Amino acid sequence: MFRLLRLLFASIPSLFRSRRDLVLEIIVLRQQLSVLKRKKSRPRFQAWDRLFWLLVSKTWSNWKNSLFLLTPETIVRWHRAGFRLYWSWLCRHTKSPGRKKITKELRKLIFQMAAENPTWGAPRIHGELLKLGFDVSERTVSRWVQRAPKDPERRQRWKAFLQNHREVIAAMDFFTVPTLTFGMLYCFFVIAHDRRRILHCGVSKQPTSHWIAQPLREAFPYEAGHKYLIFDHDKKFGTEVLAGVNAVGLKSVRISFRSPWQNGVAERWIGSCRRDLLDHVIPVGQRHLRRLLSEYVRYYQDDRTHLGLQKDTPAQRQVDFRSVGARVISEPRIGGLHHRYDLAA
Repeated sequence: MFRLLRLLFASIPSLFRSRRDLVLEIIVLRQQLSVLKRKKSRPRFQAWDRLFWLLVSKTWSNWKNSLFLLTPETIVRWHRAGFRLYWSWLCRHTKSPGRKKITKELRKLIFQMAAENPTWGAPRIHGELLKLGFDVSERTVSRWVQRAPKDPERRQRWKAFLQNHREVIAAMDFFTVPTLTFGMLYCFFVIAHDRRRILHCGVSKQPTSHWIAQPLREAFPYEAGHKYLIFDHDKKFGTEVLAGVNAVGLKSVRISFRSPWQNGVAERWIGSCRRDLLDHVIPVGQRHLRRLLSEYVRYYQDDRTHLGLQKDTPAQRQVDFRSVGARVISEPRIGGLHHRYDLAA
């Protein structure tokens, strides 16, 4: 009896509702009943069911009053997920914003102008392109000028020069080494290109142009056959150093800015010195570092083989002819960091 009265009182508002609302309510209730009739232990809403509720929520204002299988928050969550899918699809299938990409023809033309005119910057190249009728911004030209391939012919000419004149070329450079008591020390060295021989190696706390001039006179005596000395634009290589280089009969050759590859022989020696010695020891002071470097220079020139010298040493180490049963002995170098192997007498 109580249920019947409850049903009658609940039906009273339906008498004052429009026919459209009643039809929509019937459709919504039937849709939920169809979900319940599916042969599953737990009713699940499929993609078409979710699409149906999304359309109903947009066309009928009283859709919340007819829900009994799900909550309004669930439909709102479906709506938001649909928007995310839509915008993801739209981002994948629409063109990228901004200016349109330049053609391969224009890109090759920019590379050609940059290669044929090394002193031109992006503004001048952009001006030439505007005169040719290309609609491109200066910023785009600047970005592609930076990506332009470097001139391989220029590098090849420098490599050929170093290879053909290695007997008369030497190089000098600095590198820093931290110590326990003296702080940062500067190591100065001069290396010959022909056999990778270290002509001089010194240590100083405050190197100056006057201090560098004296090692140059010691590294290049009058009977030396070198003609060119390669070094970078370090401030320590001032006018006194240039005068000292000219005094010993050498021609100064400065490498380009930010181009350590042009002084590759010296840079490789610095890398070898760090990997073989300085990465494994902690110099106490200037005297200790000088002793370590002198031992390493002897090991480097007399014992250590080099790929650039066809597995030979700068001092041209002799090859031992091994006989049957000959014993190999090991001789430590630089306190046991490295060893030299010879045949026992």
